[in-house]
Amino acid sequence: MIEAKAVNFAYRRGIPVLKDITCTIADGESVALLGHNGSGKTTLSRLFMALDHPRSGQVLVDGSDIINFEPADLADKIGYVFQNPDLQILGDTVYDEVAYGLRNKKLPKAAIDSQVRDAVEAMGLTPFLDRYPRSLSFGQKRRLGVATALALQPKTLILDEITNGQDEQEKQHMMAYLGKLQQERHMTLLLITHDMDIARTYTTRSLVLHNGDLVYDGTTDELFDGKRPVEEWGLKQPVLARICSLLQVKGVHTPEELCGRLTLKEGGK
Repeated sequence: MIEAKAVNFAYRRGIPVLKDITCTIADGESVALLGHNGSGKTTLSRLFMALDHPRSGQVLVDGSDIINFEPADLADKIGYVFQNPDLQILGDTVYDEVAYGLRNKKLPKAAIDSQVRDAVEAMGLTPFLDRYPRSLSFGQKRRLGVATALALQPKTLILDEITNGQDEQEKQHMMAYLGKLQQERHMTLLLITHDMDIARTYTTRSLVLHNGDLVYDGTTDELFDGKRPVEEWGLKQPVLARICSLLQVKGVHTPEELCGRLTLKEGGK
């Protein structure tokens, strides 16, 4: 569980970035962290990972205040994938990159091999195991960051704009796999994204930041039901959500589901 209690944060120039943020992310939840550029999304996620610390208030992980923690102290609990994949690359090969954290945990070689190959295969990077990581495309580097985090099998995974640079097929494959993994492992998924369709499809709850304030904390479906000023918060209602709102159809996340629901309604007349 991750908790923020009356959290305030500002960088050195003193301009508030986060203002009195209070929220709780329970174990096993899939949560979207949304807002316009500069709203404070990445800053809040960095506080959750102890990459930064609040100026006032508390951040707790599993009930412990992490004010004196370093990111390494949370490595077994929280995996973090940066928006810029180059910031995380340390290894000379894709294999070494994904194995880095596992080797630091001094796992047996057989376990390292197994967890590396499972994570790499899930992200479609098996053909690149011996490749120098920085020679990969931008989208491949993003998937490499996800594979590196997944290999450590964290309880919580924080993903910052990981679908950027992916084609539609890669994006859907990656998110479908993460969604399945989140449910099977009861893993907590915190997704920072500007892709509202991805948020609506793969998360059940949303936190929306606007100019450093938490302006929404509720279900993702209700966020996009047409009754809230999402445009004022720098968001855009997904096309499918808009259609569902006009047709008064609830609980639909794919075009196929909508077609099936409309067919049933037509057949019932």
